[in-house]
Amino acid sequence: MAWLSKILAPMAFSPSCRGAIQYAEALACHFHSELILFHVVAPPMALDMPPTALGYSTAGELTAERVEQTKIELRTYLGGGQCPDISLTQEVVEGEPARQVVDYARDHDVDMIVMATHAYGPFRRFLLGSVTAKVLHDATCPVWTGPHLEEAPSYATICFRRVVCAIDLARGSGAVLEWAGRFAREFGAELAIVHVLPQPPIELERDYFDPEWRSQPEWRSQAAAARDQIVRLQEELQTAGLVMVEIGDVPVVVSDLASQRKADLVVIGRGRESGMLGRLRTNAYAILRESPCPVVAI
Repeated sequence: MAWLSKILAPMAFSPSCRGAIQYAEALACHFHSELILFHVVAPPMALDMPPTALGYSTAGELTAERVEQTKIELRTYLGGGQCPDISLTQEVVEGEPARQVVDYARDHDVDMIVMATHAYGPFRRFLLGSVTAKVLHDATCPVWTGPHLEEAPSYATICFRRVVCAIDLARGSGAVLEWAGRFAREFGAELAIVHVLPQPPIELERDYFDPEWRSQPEWRSQAAAARDQIVRLQEELQTAGLVMVEIGDVPVVVSDLASQRKADLVVIGRGRESGMLGRLRTNAYAILRESPCPVVAI
């Protein structure tokens, strides 16, 4: 089976969702994937519908009507520019949005979820950021998102020339780097691998702290050790990329490097352990907020 053969694109008919769909379409076209446009209809009672509306129709009838209407909208959403290599599927289900997205991705062996960070529409209170957050926490497949997707170009002009992969060298970093390297090779893109060392605390008993961290022997030693670890990881994975070790606030450093390199994609990890804090690493949310380009969380 081809890599990224099945891409799930949850949507709520908003400008940011339109941009997400354009990225999903570009990826599906490149990988000859099945593209699944996915919409979740909230139950009528969850929408605070007036009693008069429910008095003339049963909840089931109202939901069925909205499901059928949404299917019609989905069929026309891509317009006439759809890539002929895409196998297009439309799915409309009822329920809690994040749970439905995660369950569908798991049950149908989806290779990647592409979605906006925020979605708007008649279910605003269900979809305002919380859905993407829950999907990022619970989904086991990569999740592609970003804060500026409404600015996405048309799918036919989307390209990937530069990829930045941020790794913390914790368990699971190999999977993140492997995914980034494979994606970069697919598009012939430049790959830059960045590891950010934490900003050292200022010692209060000293009159000043030298901002030139590279002049400090202890930090040169840490940077060298991190670089060596990344080089060994590249050798194991047969992945080639520019290695950068920096210091500072992780989201700011990653965002600045992505901007400087005019990156088209940032690849990060979000953990693999289960539990409340296990699936999303400390800096993942902040990187998503700060990134100048789409982010895929592995």
